[in-house]
Amino acid sequence: MILLWGSNARETHPIFFHHVLKGLRNGARLYVIDPRRTSSAQWADAWLGLHVGSDIALANAVAREIIASGLAHNRFIEHATSGVDAYRECVEKYTLERAEQETGVPAELIRTMAHAYAKADRAIICWTLGITEHHNAVDNVLSLINLGLLTGHVGRYGSGLNPLRGQNNVQGGGDMGAIPDRLPGFQHVENDELRENFERAWGCKIPPKKGWHLSGMFDAMERGELTTLYVLGENPADSEADRHRALKLLGGLEFLVVQDLFYTNTAALADVVLPAAAGWCESEGTVTSSERRVQRVRRVVPPPEGVRDDIDVIYELARRLGHDWGEPRAECIWNEVRALSPMNGGMSYRRLEDSGGLQWPCYDESHPGEIFLHGRLWQEPLVGPRAPFSVVEFEPPVDQLDEEYPIRLTTGRRLDSYNTGVQTGHYSSPLRREETLDISPEDGASYDVKEGQRVRVISRRGSVTAPVRFDPGLRRGLAFLTVHFHDQVPTNELTIDAVDPKSGTSEFKATAIRIEKYQEN
Repeated sequence: MILLWGSNARETHPIFFHHVLKGLRNGARLYVIDPRRTSSAQWADAWLGLHVGSDIALANAVAREIIASGLAHNRFIEHATSGVDAYRECVEKYTLERAEQETGVPAELIRTMAHAYAKADRAIICWTLGITEHHNAVDNVLSLINLGLLTGHVGRYGSGLNPLRGQNNVQGGGDMGAIPDRLPGFQHVENDELRENFERAWGCKIPPKKGWHLSGMFDAMERGELTTLYVLGENPADSEADRHRALKLLGGLEFLVVQDLFYTNTAALADVVLPAAAGWCESEGTVTSSERRVQRVRRVVPPPEGVRDDIDVIYELARRLGHDWGEPRAECIWNEVRALSPMNGGMSYRRLEDSGGLQWPCYDESHPGEIFLHGRLWQEPLVGPRAPFSVVEFEPPVDQLDEEYPIRLTTGRRLDSYNTGVQTGHYSSPLRREETLDISPEDGASYDVKEGQRVRVISRRGSVTAPVRFDPGLRRGLAFLTVHFHDQVPTNELTIDAVDPKSGTSEFKATAIRIEKYQEN
């Protein structure tokens, strides 16, 4: 049983989707939960076309049905979890009838999926930006984790919870501490004992408080507290939800440094641009996959003249700032990680090369690496803390629909392109077409527009023009744009900068718009 929840993996994670297809050929069932009837849904046993932003209402209704039907895994719940009573009380009010009203998904279809998921021998929930690019992103994720705990579909072979990573080595970035409140190995910076280990190794004091996430950085720019920015491999000029605000704040910095493989629109604003090597073929090091597998990366070709490896650049900056870190060798850095991060302790370069990669946690050189991250929840007696249920309530999108803005715009990616287009835009693809505003054929008839006809798309923040394309996978009242082609349609001039306070993620998936016929001049 596979639930693709807020994920069009066929187009946005195509390699992963090959594994899904193998599962389906071996008899697995697939349910796709998505406002759009995406290409992933072509292989699904059922498509649950929910209203944008109603995921918590749906998840809580699934949970209520599982509990009411006696399908909860009570032995696992009693052994390994906490907070179930408050959770049961929370979901009790999310009846199938209420869920149908809130989500638009037929009650009987919700019931069918709930029973199939709970009764499956093995089941996995996979999600991505359709869940996380909301003002209540963390609560959305917690609502799915609750379902895994309720049914015991976690920490066992073939069962689990899988956040599909959007880019190569996103997981590795988190592992190494590219998170505002964590040091390498996900060790909390506000924990005195953990922080002191790093302070001893590094010979300096580390501020004992969490830093800013990306949205917090822009807030700090607005307050005048953040005046200098160092951007590595990121293009916030095009990727932030409120593009007007992002360009204003980036342009108002006292000093901006951009280190990148490409000359991005953010680099165009920079005081200094540092050309960086391509990590996949011009660098040495490691990456971590979505399954926590750490693998070696080897330099195949040298960087072009005038281009330097990322760690070489950082070491040189440190030297000029008065800190000589020695020679920038990837293996030395990795051994430092192993010494400070217990979950990576057993992953020597030799073992990584001999094994083709190891999954963390891997505590010493005799440890094989944990296949199941949460397998401990099944051990008797229980090892470590209990897994908590979370009480989360449904909240509609911030940018509400009304008579002036009656259409819900959601955003996403296409198979042939990538994020803001920096990595793919300079290469041709036989699959690529110009950016379009995708709407339902029914809305096309209502607005009396034809395919290819240009319209003006207006939100409460800005407007763009785009040609229309009819997509039968969209229901009446739902429109779709990508963020790939800012030179054609700067989608982020429309989207809302409503931010999840827990993660800093913006609500890219739920913008209120209206559509008007467009005339030149």
